[in-house]
Amino acid sequence: MTVVDNEPITLDIDAAEGFLRMFHIAHPEAGPVGPRLSEVRDEIAETGTYRHTTAELAYGARIALRDSGWCTSGVPWRRLKVRDLRGYRNAAAVAGECVEHLRLATNDGEVRPLVTVFAPDTPTAPGPCIWNEQLVRYAGYADGTGDRRYAAFTDVVQGMGWRPPEKPGRFDVLPLVVETAHEGPKLFTIPPDVVHEVCLEHPELPWFGSLGLRWHAVPLITNMKLCIGGVTYPAAPFNTWFVGSEVGTRSLADEGGYGAARPVAEALGLDTSAERTLWRDRAVVELNRAVLHSFDLAEVTITDHHAESLHRLSWLRSRQRASANRPAFRLEPAAARRARTGGPARFSGAAVETTQPHSPSRLAELLRRRAEG
Repeated sequence: MTVVDNEPITLDIDAAEGFLRMFHIAHPEAGPVGPRLSEVRDEIAETGTYRHTTAELAYGARIALRDSGWCTSGVPWRRLKVRDLRGYRNAAAVAGECVEHLRLATNDGEVRPLVTVFAPDTPTAPGPCIWNEQLVRYAGYADGTGDRRYAAFTDVVQGMGWRPPEKPGRFDVLPLVVETAHEGPKLFTIPPDVVHEVCLEHPELPWFGSLGLRWHAVPLITNMKLCIGGVTYPAAPFNTWFVGSEVGTRSLADEGGYGAARPVAEALGLDTSAERTLWRDRAVVELNRAVLHSFDLAEVTITDHHAESLHRLSWLRSRQRASANRPAFRLEPAAARRARTGGPARFSGAAVETTQPHSPSRLAELLRRRAEG
C-alpha cells in the first residue's frame, strides 16, 4: 500500500456511510440512500476506496468550506462553484489549473469564491500536493527584504532552481511547488498577468503611497486537504476574499512579515521609544484603513474585521460539531511546515529536484490545450 506522509491510505467506511446519509437527507431528489450505500460498499470492497458523484463532491466541498470557518461573510456557499478536476495528477496540469483558478477567481476585482478539486489519495495512486500556503506569496530574503515569513521557503526554492529578479524586491511572487509521487516536487512560475495587485494609498495621508506597499487581490489557499466521507483530496485549492486585517495587521504590520508599522508610525510623528505609547496600535489602524480604502478604490472585493467578527459569532452559534462524517478542510502539521520551510517532501524518498521553474508560456500552452480539447 502506498505511504503518504508516513501514514497508510485507509478509508473509514463509517465516515463514507455517514456522509452519504447526510447528502441524501440534504438532497431528497437523489432518492433513497440504500442503493447508493450498497454500491459504495461493493466499490470499497473491490478497490479500497470509492468515487464521489459530481453532486456529492460539490456538496461536500461546500459544506467543508462553510463549516471550516474559512468562509468569509457574504460568501454564498450554496452556490459556490466547485471545479471537478479529479483526473489531474501530473504536476504541470495541477499548476496550470491553479493559475486558471486564480484567473477565474479574480474576475476583474469582483472576487468569485471557487474550489478546485484535484485527484484524491487512493491505495494505489496518491494525489498531488501543493507546498505553498497560498498561490500568491511574496519572497523573503536574507537581508530582510520582502516577506520575512517566507525567508526559509525562499531559500529552498532558490536551491531548487528559482531565480529572483536581478534586483530582488519586496513583492517578488514565489514560484508554485507541486509535488507528486511519480515526479517529486516541481517548480512553476506564476504568470505575472494573472496576479492582480492593489497599490496601497491612504484616504487622508498623501505621503502613504510613497511607502510603496501593495498586496495581491485573492487569498487562494492551496495547502489544506479536503476530506469528504473518508476520501482525502490533498490538493483542493479554494478562495473567498480578504479580510482587511489579514493584509494590514497580519502581513504588513507584523514584524515577522513586512514590519511596516514602524515606518508608518515614524511618518505620523509618533513616539516609538516604547510600546507603552501604543504607537504600534495607531500605525496598524492607519494601515488597515489604507488597505480597505485602496481595495475599495480599485473595486476589489474585501471585507473588514468588524463585519467578519459578527459573521464569526453567527458561525460559532450555528456550526456543527466536527466529526469524521462531516466534510472538512484540514491543515496537517507537515503541510504547514512545507509552506514555511520548504520541506520535508510529502512522499517518502521523494527527491527534491533542482531545475529551472516551468515558464508562464508553458502554463499558457497547457491552458490553451485544455480550452481547445
